[in-house]
Amino acid sequence: MTAQNRKLFVRSYGCQMNVYDAQRMADAMSPEGFVETDRPDDADLVILNTCHIREKAAEKVYSELGRLRALRAERAEQGGGELMVAVAGCVAQAEGAEILRRAAGVDVVVGPQSYHRLPALLAEARQRPGVVDTEFPAEDKFTQLPASDLRRVRARGPTAFVTVQEGCDKFCTFCVVPYTRGAEVSRPVAQVVAEVARLAEAGVREVTLLGQNVNAYDGPGPDGKVWDLGRLLFRLAEIPGIARLRYTTSHPRDMGDALIAAHRDLPALMPYLHLPVQAGSDRILQAMNRSHRSADYLRLVETIRAARPDIALSGDFIVGFPGETEADFRETLRLIDEVGYASAFSFKYSARPGTPAADLGDQIAESEKVDRLARLQDLLEQQRQAFNAACRGRSLSVLFDRQGRQPGQLGGRSPYLQAVHADAPHHRIGDIVTINITAVGPNSLTGTLEPFHATDRLEAIA
Repeated sequence: MTAQNRKLFVRSYGCQMNVYDAQRMADAMSPEGFVETDRPDDADLVILNTCHIREKAAEKVYSELGRLRALRAERAEQGGGELMVAVAGCVAQAEGAEILRRAAGVDVVVGPQSYHRLPALLAEARQRPGVVDTEFPAEDKFTQLPASDLRRVRARGPTAFVTVQEGCDKFCTFCVVPYTRGAEVSRPVAQVVAEVARLAEAGVREVTLLGQNVNAYDGPGPDGKVWDLGRLLFRLAEIPGIARLRYTTSHPRDMGDALIAAHRDLPALMPYLHLPVQAGSDRILQAMNRSHRSADYLRLVETIRAARPDIALSGDFIVGFPGETEADFRETLRLIDEVGYASAFSFKYSARPGTPAADLGDQIAESEKVDRLARLQDLLEQQRQAFNAACRGRSLSVLFDRQGRQPGQLGGRSPYLQAVHADAPHHRIGDIVTINITAVGPNSLTGTLEPFHATDRLEAIA
């Protein structure tokens, strides 16, 4: 392989921020002559961009490293050229050199704050395999990364993620993020605006702003003042071509009046909010160090809905946290019943090494966790299906971003992040159209395009 036709495969686990990081890793390797491939068997460099939130996610990484070790040995036997392997992300940050001990054949271990140094680390690993960089460098990785290649952005479609905030200062007792991502830090407004403007130049229509606590955003603005997330959203909505804005993940404590007002006053901000609560029992919330109580959360939801009555809510829930009783669990069901969610993520508690909750007594039996999770997911699924069913007969604005499931179909997302399919020609990808919803399936909506109007064209070129 020459320096100009090497292939890169990046596999991401976990959150949307990892998806964004994976794309930026590809950007970092592009000046080194790497082009992306969707097959690890074809790659000269494989990067596993890891997640440490759940135990199974970490074990999947080691399983994949075993397969890569076999692939590497097979290639060496056949004289097929080198295969370098890098482990990045939160497992890399948390476990560091332990990865080298557990999995032979790893060339580089790099944490999420240092991946801009990948080219230098890989060059070092060619001389001395087993390079580890899990520091929190003083330099801003975002200023060190090359600008995204417009051709790759276009190939990814009309939606994009942009990280605006990293780290967490909340220290929930079950969570590893403060230890793997560090303290909360926000990117400067000008830096974010420049990145989103470049995405818009490449045809991106919808941007989702990312952060471990994205609504804690407090980046320095061009006026010398600190900007909150609401003000940033208004500025991004001014960029030509950007028609839709979203953000995730939020903490209830940081849902301030200015951001709620943005949901009321900013048409580009989609009426969908992921607002994790984790549990409905005040006793469990206190043990989780969540800094809010169930009544606080319910009042916040009421305030948000008063500002934006059509908003759809999503949440996160953990069942089986140490010490959770059946009564505590019923409090979570009660809260879910009162709020009504359009979608949600739910998990059994799993102890993460190094977190305070891992050392708590009164761990819940696995069988009890399984039972509670099934009951909780049954209620959440009922709510999700009810929300989707209520969309039948409605006209929803949909951004087409991909081919559909059936020939002649396109797929996209509604304002509420639902998958929507409709018959439409391929050239409509990237358009925002009005769809009459005619059918509701288990995981998506189906509809028909309304006739193209002048107002559609105005939205399409906004």
